[in-house]
Amino acid sequence: MTYDYNMEEYFRNAFSSSKNGQNQINNVDSRNKSFSHSYYKDLKEKLLVKYDSKSLDDVMNCRLSKTSFGDALKITTKEKIDFNITDNDFMHQINNNLKLLPRVGLKTEQNLKDKGYTTIDSLTDHDKYGDIATKFLDEIDDMSFRDIIDLLDSNRYSKRCRDNLVKCISLADIENFKFMDIETKGLSNVPIILIGIAEIKGSNIVASQYFLRDYTEEPNIIEAYLSHLDDDSIHVTFNGKTFDVPFIKNRCIYNRINADIDLPHLDLMYFAKNLWSDALPNCQLQTIEREIFGIEREGDVPGQYIPGYYDTYLLEDNIGPVVPIIEHNCQDIISLAYFLEKMYEDVN
Repeated sequence: MTYDYNMEEYFRNAFSSSKNGQNQINNVDSRNKSFSHSYYKDLKEKLLVKYDSKSLDDVMNCRLSKTSFGDALKITTKEKIDFNITDNDFMHQINNNLKLLPRVGLKTEQNLKDKGYTTIDSLTDHDKYGDIATKFLDEIDDMSFRDIIDLLDSNRYSKRCRDNLVKCISLADIENFKFMDIETKGLSNVPIILIGIAEIKGSNIVASQYFLRDYTEEPNIIEAYLSHLDDDSIHVTFNGKTFDVPFIKNRCIYNRINADIDLPHLDLMYFAKNLWSDALPNCQLQTIEREIFGIEREGDVPGQYIPGYYDTYLLEDNIGPVVPIIEHNCQDIISLAYFLEKMYEDVN
């Protein structure tokens, strides 16, 4: 798959700029492009002409992936990436967070630290909190990454500062991150037309997209996506807790697929709002790309036009209208990796 720019180069330059204290926002045309309905109608017609008589095999790296339901069309994109999550000794940070203990709030924590109880470990000798601290330390030694995410997400004081949920990714193997996004025929009770999942493999990020060639193949593409997941997988999405994962669950039920996708989940939309909302006009994915990383997408198709473009693809038997949808989805999932790395850098 090709783009009008080198994605890695843009992201790397953005990281370098931010590390040197320079604000790349000033060098980017940050206007919010808004095109009319007629523009997207004309774009669709141009795509039909451009891709007439072509197949997805002609323009993308495609192959068929076998599932128990039948074949699923898989589109693969591989790019170089320098995904670096440096060790931040997060377990030591947990040990310094007394508020993780039951019945310890802001004032109690400060009072304890004023008396020299600066870590949970030091509290094991405390008359009142000794047993609680000992039990906590015993339990956390055996906690999985999922358990730690749940601990941080459920703690009333940790939730006020989502930085901890970003910081804790240093405890995970980066190969377990599953950067995921879906495209659908609508907002509910309609088929998934594309599932994209990106994974870090060595010095590359590999995007696997499963495209719905016709409506009968929905269980095929869902099962193909599920083949990327295991007990150690961690979903990384943008609004995926509210939309993507529940949507996939509903379509699994509809297609009678027995699947457990209740995985640890890092929804970067919430982290973006926590970290960057004061500096951005909004926290939409493409706004972050433009304002933080200096990437302006060209030829992108907004979500409200995707169902109509897909209908035209089926009606005309022409891949033109779905090419930008596939490219859009691919960039979304690759962007998530750079977002997560930048967020981790900012909170540390």
